[in-house]
Amino acid sequence: MSHAPVHHDNDRAGGHHDDHDGGIHFSVKGYAIGFLLSLVLTAIPFWLVMGKALPSSSVTGFVVLAFAAVQMVVHMVYFLHLDAKSEGGWNMLALIFTVVLVAIMLVGSLWVMHHLNTNMMPMAPHDMRNMP
Repeated sequence: MSHAPVHHDNDRAGGHHDDHDGGIHFSVKGYAIGFLLSLVLTAIPFWLVMGKALPSSSVTGFVVLAFAAVQMVVHMVYFLHLDAKSEGGWNMLALIFTVVLVAIMLVGSLWVMHHLNTNMMPMAPHDMRNMP
């Protein structure tokens, strides 16, 4: 009589969640790496802004946005465990779909606001005084 290994919920109490293929989703080392990367990716832009290390505010803004994008990827990989292998790739597909929708909404909103600003009739200075 052969006995198949029985897995109870208590087996996972050590902090690891086994996937169907036997892979471990997370570890303390992974969380520590993600935390340290998050600290570095927060401290560098903070230093750049507070120390006025870059020549113009627009360059600083783009650099801070780039660090924010990298930090979002770090959070998705190390804390949300999103990669091409999880859930058979469906998590990554859902993430890509979400990013495309958000990009379309942001770019479309900026495009509409730019064209409204460009095509609005300018107000004369004396009209500004009569506004409530």
